[in-house]
Amino acid sequence: MPTLDDVRRIASTLPGSEERAMTGGTAWFVRSKLYAWECHPWPSIPADIRAIIAAELVVGVKVADRLDALALVEMAPDVFLRTTTTWSEPKVAFRMAGIDADHLGELVTEAWRVQAPRYLRREFDESGA
Repeated sequence: MPTLDDVRRIASTLPGSEERAMTGGTAWFVRSKLYAWECHPWPSIPADIRAIIAAELVVGVKVADRLDALALVEMAPDVFLRTTTTWSEPKVAFRMAGIDADHLGELVTEAWRVQAPRYLRREFDESGA
């Protein structure tokens, strides 16, 4: 099962990525824009989802649009949570226990791409990483 250290390792390869300790846990930013975070069981989250987040490691990532999030939830509803809050939309949260390392890398990298400015995306693409 991947851990936050795996997210940290992936994020460290992305230009301009910065890790911050937040009230709800660890979060990753690019040029001050949030792209991945450790989910916390806030009271504003529906009770059934809040129970999952309280019991296990759940990570949220930005996605290009709401349809991308819905597609992931439909593809693997036991891994991707249907909703958390409307804040920071579009996004999707997922249970780390259900994600393999390759898929985690794709999710974090694509979330970074959604938030990164063009020059950083170009730098990353040209690096061949």
